[in-house]
Amino acid sequence: MQRLGALRYIGAYVFIVLGYFAFTSSGIATFSLVLFSFVFIPLVELIASPRPSTNNPRYIIAYDIILYSLVLLYSGLLVFFLSDISMEHNPVDFIGKTTSMGMLMGIFGINMAHELGHRRSKFDQFLAQYLLFTSQYTHFFIEHNRGHHKRVATPEDPATARKGEAIYAFWFRSIRDSYTSAWDLENQAMKLKETRLYSWKNDMVKYTVFQLILLIIIGFVFGGTTLLAYVIASLLGILLLESINYIEHYGILRKKINTIAYERVQHYHSWNSDHILGRYLLFELTRHSHHHENSTVKYPELQSKQDSPQLPTGYPGMMLLSFIPPLFFMIMNKRIPQP
Repeated sequence: MQRLGALRYIGAYVFIVLGYFAFTSSGIATFSLVLFSFVFIPLVELIASPRPSTNNPRYIIAYDIILYSLVLLYSGLLVFFLSDISMEHNPVDFIGKTTSMGMLMGIFGINMAHELGHRRSKFDQFLAQYLLFTSQYTHFFIEHNRGHHKRVATPEDPATARKGEAIYAFWFRSIRDSYTSAWDLENQAMKLKETRLYSWKNDMVKYTVFQLILLIIIGFVFGGTTLLAYVIASLLGILLLESINYIEHYGILRKKINTIAYERVQHYHSWNSDHILGRYLLFELTRHSHHHENSTVKYPELQSKQDSPQLPTGYPGMMLLSFIPPLFFMIMNKRIPQP
């Protein structure tokens, strides 16, 4: 697989293919993307051993071409979904197609935005904000880059799950506190610029207005049923992101070096996973330990950190496990490193 270079990441197109198949099918086939993600992948990663192979940065250009093409394909599928779901569907088709769109929003609309938002290129940052805009979560661009990466593995970080905190409680707390934190961070920036808090220069004002306009346009053009499907899909995409946050940071805390400061963020302050399908289908997102050690490194350059806390299986399997809190705690609490 290593010799394939960037071509190993073309596996991500399977989500596009399955998404299109779900949108053009009926009955149980509309759940094909969900079944692939939460049945097939967990089974393979439960059996297959992790692969802590070294990544080679020379494949970045080919990787970026794949990434940018997926932005276009994802955008096309979103428009196709909005057009299709406005037609009459039975409840099974509606649920299957809406769930599939939610999966795509989490996988592409937020995951790709996550990496692009860390890059210095204005074009990449624009794409990141656009992708987050499509899933009604644009404030993530502010909170993640300026909040989460500074406060990760501390009680002050909304996206760090506390030991013994069930995922359902975490969803509510993380979504609420991440949103308010983004407002706080942007308001602080306005004060430093000596600008009115709620002026058009405040990105949170822009994000809020643009996202409301998008909702109005969808409702006006496609109707109330489509608007409902879009909102549900957005929520599912957001919950997918927050579920990933949950398993990436569950229970890990940094040492406090004085009353107000913590030790510097290291690779052992988040969970690592080298399970092969998750690595390649999610563009190495699962090597989250290295990402927090150096957030400017592009995903295909992320390396395995063997002395980081290791997840017992890949991301989809860990998410399924987290949905049963007592079992999740039993397996994970004993693996949490001591600060």
